[in-house]
Amino acid sequence: MPDSQPQPSDGATADTSALLLCGARLTDGRTVDVRLGGGRIEAVGTAGSLTPHCARVDLNGYLLLPAPAEPHAHGDTALTGDSPGPVSYAPEDVQRRATEAALLQLGHGATALRSHVRIGDVQGLGPLEAVLQARRSLRGLVDLTAVAVPRRLTGLAGADGLAMLRDAVKMGAGVVGGCPDADPDPTGYAETVLEVAAEHGCPVDLHTHGDDPARLARLAAMAGGLRPGVVLGPCAGLARLPHEVAARAAERLAASGVMVVCLPQGGCGGMELRGSAPVRLLRAAGVRVAAGGGALRDVSNPVGRGDPLEAAYLLASQGGLRAQEAYEAVAAGAREAMGLPEVRVEAGFPAELLAVRGERLAGVLSLAYSRIVVHRGRVVARTSAVREYCDSAVAVALELPRQGRS
Repeated sequence: MPDSQPQPSDGATADTSALLLCGARLTDGRTVDVRLGGGRIEAVGTAGSLTPHCARVDLNGYLLLPAPAEPHAHGDTALTGDSPGPVSYAPEDVQRRATEAALLQLGHGATALRSHVRIGDVQGLGPLEAVLQARRSLRGLVDLTAVAVPRRLTGLAGADGLAMLRDAVKMGAGVVGGCPDADPDPTGYAETVLEVAAEHGCPVDLHTHGDDPARLARLAAMAGGLRPGVVLGPCAGLARLPHEVAARAAERLAASGVMVVCLPQGGCGGMELRGSAPVRLLRAAGVRVAAGGGALRDVSNPVGRGDPLEAAYLLASQGGLRAQEAYEAVAAGAREAMGLPEVRVEAGFPAELLAVRGERLAGVLSLAYSRIVVHRGRVVARTSAVREYCDSAVAVALELPRQGRS
């Protein structure tokens, strides 16, 4: 079951009017026009070749890319890092935070989000209901899927958690998740999650440090046969293991078909272990790797940005990936982890696109300021940045933009 599930109509349907994106640059160096309609790419042609009988957006000076997705967000705790007192989990406060966080991430370019939401304890299912309400209010702007994350699932204390997990799926949680590391019986916890997911045909998305090779191997073995797929992350602990041990663990993950979502920008709620997974080692073993943002200015990462392009930048600058590989981790890889259709800037593919001012991908990952986001064939967010320099001889010589121009 992909994250983009059919949703009941509430009057907020996708805009199916045609839109022409003019003069966009592609990563292969071509400059093209792209016509969108019905939520898909209808045609791609050389600049000026497509009939402009529709609304137009001038993308001269922009690089056009498949839109990124966010496979690992925490909307219920987002924007709480500088809270002066105890964090409120009243439904209206959670909904406001989840909505604001989703819009911030949409502005960065992520047109699909997967938000992990804790259930249980005194809050019960309240935060999940609030995130689901945010999802409904954002329909047509961004696709938001909730992951139900129970606390305990084993022993006597886990009975309530199991009942609540089943209720969460019935309420509308599209993915079953959790943190086996935090349960006294990690294997039993994972088995229970996989059973519930199999009952309801849901994907699985589990938090794990990945610093225990035996536990990771058991997780991979249990999850290997489950369809529609299992995601593990952030697995930062793998980077702390001896290389030979980590390589064997990566081989087991690859053999199981499990996908790993790493968090280059830092940890996330409930994950105290810092750092990021050894992406090059995982890729060398054949593991499919995606990247997410994790915490967005909560206690785990008070300065978290939730920006897919920053995650890609870190994969390139710190993880040693080429720019194209790094961007694929937050775009094609993230969409694959979420069960979403592939996006290419070609006719017939979904119109989920991001235009960033710049000429080449490496430059875009370095200075991704101005962005135009397209979701279901229409522009849903714009971010514009203007840099000007004071009048000086060097600015004139280099033809840089100047303040105080006549």
